[in-house]
Amino acid sequence: MYDQFGRDINYLRISVTDRCNLRCVYCMPEEGIKLIRHEDVLSFEEIYEFVKVAVKFGIEKVRFTGGEPLVRIGFVNLVKMISSIKEIKDLALTTNGILLSQYAKELKDAGLMRVNISLDSVNEEEFRKITRGGKLEDVLEGIKAAQKVGLHPIKINCVIKKSPNESNAVEVKKFCEENNLIPRFIPEMDLEKGVFGIVHGGNGGDCANCNRLRLTSDGNLKPCLFNDLSVNIRKMKYEDAIQYVIENKPACGVASSENKFYNIGG
Repeated sequence: MYDQFGRDINYLRISVTDRCNLRCVYCMPEEGIKLIRHEDVLSFEEIYEFVKVAVKFGIEKVRFTGGEPLVRIGFVNLVKMISSIKEIKDLALTTNGILLSQYAKELKDAGLMRVNISLDSVNEEEFRKITRGGKLEDVLEGIKAAQKVGLHPIKINCVIKKSPNESNAVEVKKFCEENNLIPRFIPEMDLEKGVFGIVHGGNGGDCANCNRLRLTSDGNLKPCLFNDLSVNIRKMKYEDAIQYVIENKPACGVASSENKFYNIGG
């Protein structure tokens, strides 16, 4: 389905949880967050039924995000459910990689096609500082596991302050070149101030060509990361919610006082 600006909206990003096993400095407060109540989180069945409706509107690409999707119990089952929808041509996951070595084969067998893995530094001390305690070794093992089972392509998400020429980014790029990985450099964003930029090596942040809708773990369907417009799919027919959000998708993001990276998936 096309929006009022002629953009073909065919991509749905689904946040399956607001929980995460890291506390990255650009994403989450050190003390953590007020978590969504378990009873308010969409069930796998609700997500599955929603996606079955969404494909009728032209959605053919789905990406799972979080928080960290792999901390949600039974997540592999959701992957299998969504992969069974024949209209879905691209099924992907964004993960911090900490648990990926444990689940890579199950995810591939369930129908996951590819992964984006967050990696902001290949220096162990820097990585621990940025993630507030994460183990670089866990992510590297996750990358190897994803390569071994054939999740392809593997894209590496590296958050930068301003430039891909920053020291951590340069080292990440070298690591990617040596390991047949695709680097993507994401400018650090501020939702409330409306600070964002186009992803180097990707198309995120390019409002003129944005083809995305976003579904939060508690059921809020949103047309834009930098906009507070949303409808809850538990309070509106799925068809009406999708049509309303597409028809009201803004030309460009401005700012958001409600959205948070840890619950909408970046």
